[in-house]
Amino acid sequence: MKHSLRLVVDRRKRLSHPGAHGLACFVGQALPPANRFLGSGSSVGAKRDCIRRTAIAAALALALLLAGCGARAAGDPAAGAPQAAQVEQEGNADLVKVAHPEQFAIATAGKHDSVPALNVTGTVTADVSRNVPVISLASGRILEVHARLGDTVTKGQPLLRVQSADTSSAFSDYRQAVADETLARAQLARSKLLYDKGAIAQKDLEVAQDVAEKARITVETTTERLRVLGADREHPSPVVDIVAPASGVITDQQVTAASGTQGLASPNAFTISDLSHVWIMCDVYENDLAFVHLDEYAEIRLNAYPDTVLKGRISNIGPTLDPNLRTAKVRLEVQNPGFIRFGMFVKATFHGQKREVRAMVPATAVLHLHDRDWVYVPADSGQFRRVEVTGGDMLPGNMQEIRTGIQPGQRVVQNALVLQNTEGQ
Repeated sequence: MKHSLRLVVDRRKRLSHPGAHGLACFVGQALPPANRFLGSGSSVGAKRDCIRRTAIAAALALALLLAGCGARAAGDPAAGAPQAAQVEQEGNADLVKVAHPEQFAIATAGKHDSVPALNVTGTVTADVSRNVPVISLASGRILEVHARLGDTVTKGQPLLRVQSADTSSAFSDYRQAVADETLARAQLARSKLLYDKGAIAQKDLEVAQDVAEKARITVETTTERLRVLGADREHPSPVVDIVAPASGVITDQQVTAASGTQGLASPNAFTISDLSHVWIMCDVYENDLAFVHLDEYAEIRLNAYPDTVLKGRISNIGPTLDPNLRTAKVRLEVQNPGFIRFGMFVKATFHGQKREVRAMVPATAVLHLHDRDWVYVPADSGQFRRVEVTGGDMLPGNMQEIRTGIQPGQRVVQNALVLQNTEGQ
């Protein structure tokens, strides 16, 4: 028993210095030969004690082994770390390399004096100051309509006929007024004769003069009423002819034959518009109002006639903005060459005050790809670099303005489409 205790104490001392050699020695000492206990005919208790010591020794050996592994891992932190990621650089998609770069012609971007421009859309409307309504002050039934929507009429041309009781009443009043005036004049003449003979007093003459004057005024009033109703006093009739008050085109019609009219209470029978001048109403965003100034001129292109450029004067800038769209109404006055029609869509271009110098290149040098514009510029080692640009207006000589992307003097491939096709092959 004393020998066993010395072995355990000796094993505990060796725990502080683990190693391969010490571990082997410790195991050898902790596991005595089996015949030492079993072969000598010892008791069963001694056998159990031997087995327990053997298990303790195995557990201590396992602990020493794990401690040695932990010490090695702490001494070398990189031993269990993963390898660093290797980043592979991909090629530049904007660089193009071809076998014979000299076969592609090179052009030099030129200079172009440009003025900042603002393009907006608008519609053609009527000049309200040149719209003339056609009305009938005589109420009644419409007998005939001599014009239709879209017709060109001249001033004084009959448009419709109205049978009116108002006209009949006006003629009756006029004829009565004429008869009263005739009687008043005759009485005045007789009163003057009697006054000269001293047969009547002066006050009787003055009364006759007053009656005659009132009769004259009544005739003038009834005559004016007939004129307003559109009737001719020389041709008494209940039918009134409504004529065009101005020359132009009928742009609105609200009456038909056999319908009725109630004078000013009814809608205008016709609307005649003078199309020699029209308005163009444009919507300009709040941020672009700096381009718009009163009495300046804008270029106008009709969608129906894109090659025709007209000039329009800015006559009004709306004082209020649309609260939803944040736009202001800008009115342009344009002289109609004869082919402008109401409702047409137009594109108006407003030019700024400050001039800018921009690049211009041949139109073939600009490649339109994926809704964007590109040009190819020469690079090192026979390569070409694709550069995104913002294309501008087309210029004379098959040239195109470049607003951003390149500067005047830079070299570009003259035909970008050919180079693009060569790259694809």
